[in-house]
Amino acid sequence: MDGAVKLLKELLTIRSVNGRDDEGAVAEYLCKYFEQSGISAHIQRIDATHANVLAELEGESDDAPIFWNGHLDTVPYGDTGEWKTDPAVPVERDGFLYGRGASDMKSGLAAMVYALCEYKKSGRPVPRTIHFLGTCDEEKGGIGAREILKEVPETSIGTLLIGEPTGCRLGVAQKGCLWLEIEAHGKTSHGAYPHEGCNAVEQAMALTGEIETYVKSFTHPVLGASTAQVTQISGGVAPNMTPDTCRILMDIRMTPGLTSQMVVGQAEAFAAARSVTSEEKFRVSCRIVNDRRAIEIGESHPLVKQLSKELEKKGLPVETTGINFFTDASILVEHKLDAAVLLFGPGEAGMAHKPNERVEIEKYQKSIQVLMDLIASEVDE
Repeated sequence: MDGAVKLLKELLTIRSVNGRDDEGAVAEYLCKYFEQSGISAHIQRIDATHANVLAELEGESDDAPIFWNGHLDTVPYGDTGEWKTDPAVPVERDGFLYGRGASDMKSGLAAMVYALCEYKKSGRPVPRTIHFLGTCDEEKGGIGAREILKEVPETSIGTLLIGEPTGCRLGVAQKGCLWLEIEAHGKTSHGAYPHEGCNAVEQAMALTGEIETYVKSFTHPVLGASTAQVTQISGGVAPNMTPDTCRILMDIRMTPGLTSQMVVGQAEAFAAARSVTSEEKFRVSCRIVNDRRAIEIGESHPLVKQLSKELEKKGLPVETTGINFFTDASILVEHKLDAAVLLFGPGEAGMAHKPNERVEIEKYQKSIQVLMDLIASEVDE
C-alpha cells in the first residue's frame, strides 16, 4: 500500500494548525484526490482559513446512508525542542510515521479517504451510499461541523463513523465536555475582620469542590469516572481585603448518563445552600461556555458487530475502548440522540497533542483494509 502511505505523508506535509494555518488547504487537496478517483466531491468554504470537504460514494441504496467523518486540523506543535523530528515534516522510522497529526487524526482521515477512493476504483458494488464529511476547526470551536449542518440535515445522520484515534479498537463511547463559568459575589471587609464580609474566593472554591464530588459519582464501564477541575480563576481586591468577587472556569468531562443540565442544576442548588448559610451574602451565577454531550453506541449495534467481524478477519484484537475528549459528533448529532456513533482509527489517543506524535504504519494499512471490507458489507440499522 505505497499509495496509502504516500497520501498520509502528503496530508502531514500540508500544515493545518488550528488558528494559524489555512485548514482549507487540506480540504482542497482531498477534494481533488476524490475527483481524480471518480468520486463526487466539493468544497464548503467558510472563510479565508476554514473550509470543509464533502464527498459521496454512491451506493445501490440511498436509504439510511452511512456518514464518515474526519477532521482536517491539528493542534499546535508545542515546544519543538521536545520533538526528535520536525513536527511539520513527516518522517518514517522503525515502522512508524512521525509528525503533528499522525495519530490525531490525519491517519484516520487518510485511511477513510484512501479506502473510499480505492473501493471506487475497484468497481465493486457499494451496498449503501457513504457520505464523507471532512470538517475543519474540530480542535477548537467546531465551526466546520456547524457549517456542514447547513448542507446535511442532522435528521439524516443515523449512522456515523469517525476516524479518531482508537488504535484500531472499537470506540464505543466518548465523554461529553462542559466548560462552566462561575461568577461568585460576596462582601468585602477589612482583612483583619473577615467575619464582617463574605469571602467570594473561598466560597467559590468550596462550591467547585462540591461540584467535583457530584460529577465524579457518575461512572461508565469503558470510560471510567466523570471528571471536573478548575482550569481558570481570578478574584480579590488587595492583600488586606476580603475578596467580594471571584470568577472560576471549570472543565467537566461527562460520561453518558450525566448531562450539562444536571451539572448546572446541581451547581445552582449547592450555591443556593451556601447563600443561606452565609446569610445571603454569597451569590452565584453560572454560564455555559462550551457544551458537548456524551455519546455511546451499544455493543450489540449492527455496525459494531460488523466492524468486529472485519477486525477479526484481519487478525486485529476485537476490543472496545472510549475517549475522554469530545469529537464533532457532539455537534453533528447534538439533538439526534438515537444516532449510532462509532469511533475507529489507526492512531493512538495517548499520542494526541504530544511531542513526537506518531502512527504505526502497519496498523494504518490494516485499518484501510478493514474500512474497505466494511464498505462492501451490508449493515442494517
